[in-house]
Amino acid sequence: MIAFVSDIHSNLEALTAVFAEIERRGIQDIVCLGDIVGYGPNPIECIDMVAQRCKVALMGNHDFAVFYEPYNFNTGAEQASYWTRNRFETDPDPVRRGQRWKYLGNLPVRVKTPQFIGVHASPRRPINEYLFPDDIYTNPGKFVSIFERFERLCFVGHTHVPGVFLEGPDFYSPDELDGKFEITDEKAIINVGSVGQPRDRDPRSSLVILDDHYVEFVRVPYDAETTIQKVEAIPDLDDFLGTRLRDGR
Repeated sequence: MIAFVSDIHSNLEALTAVFAEIERRGIQDIVCLGDIVGYGPNPIECIDMVAQRCKVALMGNHDFAVFYEPYNFNTGAEQASYWTRNRFETDPDPVRRGQRWKYLGNLPVRVKTPQFIGVHASPRRPINEYLFPDDIYTNPGKFVSIFERFERLCFVGHTHVPGVFLEGPDFYSPDELDGKFEITDEKAIINVGSVGQPRDRDPRSSLVILDDHYVEFVRVPYDAETTIQKVEAIPDLDDFLGTRLRDGR
């Protein structure tokens, strides 16, 4: 079995709870689909945990923004990126500081195995292309090109909304699937949702577990109030980045 996590966004309480659930299930292999940092109050702790625990971690658009420059970000997200960069830079240990920057800068943009590919955003534009559920109605043509880019299963994050896209194009939420998607010969894009900032109106952390025959969507409660208090105590982070966690939006 493999656990897929994404969009941690420097939320230490959420990441700790999710890793505990993965450990409870006895799963050894963890793939992180990017956005380890950004938005939240604990970027250093989260990147250190991911580096230690995840077999593979990919580059997300917020990871890219911290290492390079924010691109097309709103004010709150941009400010959080610069604050995160400053946190990395002000670690007094030069060796540890250098190792973190090297790890962040060397994150690949995709992982490919005989069973699946994984990217942060989409197989066509792996760092920053959004695949929203409404796209099946408003922009169905883009899925033709996207589904041509992989052979069977593709795991993504980025939108913070879990679910499964099929070639129709169709989209099915975890509730519509009763929490499990059976793997067949049909191509599928599985959005694993967000660990640290869910946006599907469910405030619990989201992750996905891949077995031989199915994909399971898992939700994990965590102490969001502690994260919210941390955000509110940091002047450079917009309070909304904390309060939105209560509603999963």
